[in-house]
Amino acid sequence: MTPTRLRVAIDGPGSSGKSSVGMAVATGLGYSFCDTGLLYRAIAWLALRRDVALDDGPAAAALAAEVVLAPDREGRLSRVRVGDRDVTRQVRGAAVDRHVSTVARQPEVRAALIPVQRVLAADGGIVMVGRDIGTVVLPDAEVKVYLDASARERARRRTVERGLDPDGPEAAQILADLERRDATDAGRAVAPLRPAADALVLVTDGLPFDAVVERVVERVRVHAARGAGEGSRP
Repeated sequence: MTPTRLRVAIDGPGSSGKSSVGMAVATGLGYSFCDTGLLYRAIAWLALRRDVALDDGPAAAALAAEVVLAPDREGRLSRVRVGDRDVTRQVRGAAVDRHVSTVARQPEVRAALIPVQRVLAADGGIVMVGRDIGTVVLPDAEVKVYLDASARERARRRTVERGLDPDGPEAAQILADLERRDATDAGRAVAPLRPAADALVLVTDGLPFDAVVERVVERVRVHAARGAGEGSRP
């Protein structure tokens, strides 16, 4: 990994903007992009499909070997494949929303996915988003960012993204699901959701998308310039 090809860890709760910001940052820097939440979603989807108990850590972890993150047309690792099937759309469904936190809190599942994620980031030049990237998966990442927003704002974003009535029962269910996932992620014994001590924390309520991306890109460029300068010293 060269000094200017850094590992950028972006964490935060659901619908805080991690993926959209991360993809924009990666595009701006010419980096690759990896949404690690898709791995947990894929395992949850497979478990539901095969009637595997969601709280059976060893059984759920065994499904990890079948899941592959594949590049899209822009080279971003944002597609999910199980065997020869693309299941990206399925793993983003409402059923997975409700159950993925149960799978994600299983220590065996998290342990199975850590080496997978570290291999993807080994060469640097990557923006990796998730919930424990800066704290557990890549604790030595050169740049760490934590994106946050109120639960209501995040629920609004997800409702708009899915084209739902903002005053309808589905929107209310999205808010309830997000609040439940927040509590589960923050309270789990293994890799709880929290900012890394050295992370740039950005609360994005009312903050324009482009401004968030600009802040993160600037952070990366400052660190890259600093690393290049240190690398050139005798």
